[in-house]
Amino acid sequence: MIATQIKGYLERASWIRKMFEEGARLKAQYGPERVCDFSLGNPDVPPPPEVRKALEEILAEDRPELHAYMPNAGFPFAREAMARKVSREQGVSVSAEEVVLTCGAAGGLNIIFKTLLEPGDEVVFPSPFFVEYVFYVENHRGVPRPVATREDFSLDLEALEAAIGKKTKAVLLNSPHNPTGRLYPEEDLAALSELLRGKSQALGRPVYLVSDEPYRNLVFDGKRTPTIFQHYEASFVVGSFSKELSLPGERIGFVAVHPEMPGKEEILAALILANRILGFVNAPALAQRIAARCAETLVEVSVYQRRRDLLCEILAEAGLEFVRPEGAFYVFPKTPVDDVEFCRLLQEELILAVPGRGFGAPGHIRLAFCVDERVIERSREGFKRAVEKARKGG
Repeated sequence: MIATQIKGYLERASWIRKMFEEGARLKAQYGPERVCDFSLGNPDVPPPPEVRKALEEILAEDRPELHAYMPNAGFPFAREAMARKVSREQGVSVSAEEVVLTCGAAGGLNIIFKTLLEPGDEVVFPSPFFVEYVFYVENHRGVPRPVATREDFSLDLEALEAAIGKKTKAVLLNSPHNPTGRLYPEEDLAALSELLRGKSQALGRPVYLVSDEPYRNLVFDGKRTPTIFQHYEASFVVGSFSKELSLPGERIGFVAVHPEMPGKEEILAALILANRILGFVNAPALAQRIAARCAETLVEVSVYQRRRDLLCEILAEAGLEFVRPEGAFYVFPKTPVDDVEFCRLLQEELILAVPGRGFGAPGHIRLAFCVDERVIERSREGFKRAVEKARKGG
């Protein structure tokens, strides 16, 4: 018998898995060229040419130590490269000693929660949310506390304030946001920081702010992602190259600790220890070397913007309501009927989507537009028919 907790997780995390399995069935039955699969956030834009060049140069060195163990915080040169990147993006000077290389953003979040959480400590985050946040918090005996956002998925600061109490250890943000594509504006982050500063003072200890930023530079229409470090000292930034360099399978990311973090030295030591004892040990050696050389490069974001524009045009034409994404590669429209039922109607049209209840928001679906534009265009009539059937009662 498997553990009760894991058995529950299998049920709660099943929606994306179910859509993946359904997609495999439909592709086998009808051919992959006929199925419009918007279910997975798996970037398909090729890595920038600098990645291939870096990999070729690294492999050409052919040194025995190329694949050797390194310090648990990462290669010193890789930490220096990440520190330069974070300093530029956050507008705050960060040193290499304040950065830990991790196995993707997921590894980064897990070592933060391992470092911070006592049993029963709460982590507050906006809802809808990336489904695995719940698991990451509970991995370390914490309690996840989703808080509803406003109708347009912007932060509800009053609701967040009400949710932060004696047991709150951290607030977790994700911007640009999965699954909604929202970009939280500077004024909201400034207001949240003031709120947390007041709560920390009242509690006599820091309420930490964790900013999960794997989509930081995947923003559209000339926008930029505001900085957390300029607003709040007790903060962590979690980064990843899964989306920025289209390297999700290489599992390379980092945690940056604010240079004025209270108790910074002890926290850094704990993060580095957690990196080892959770089994990550080190971020992969080749991936660290690639990231160090390509930290300032980026995939062609305009491809995702074109796809967003095309999919939004199709959804509007079908009569669906949605908030236009400002970043990442997801759109999260409302459904005209129950979200699971609407996904079923879409499957009849060979379109795969994920029910919003998998992200804490029933009545929506998540569509990942990291797919070829021909797939998006092919879905046009299917969306129309599915909406028409939903409004006629199936």
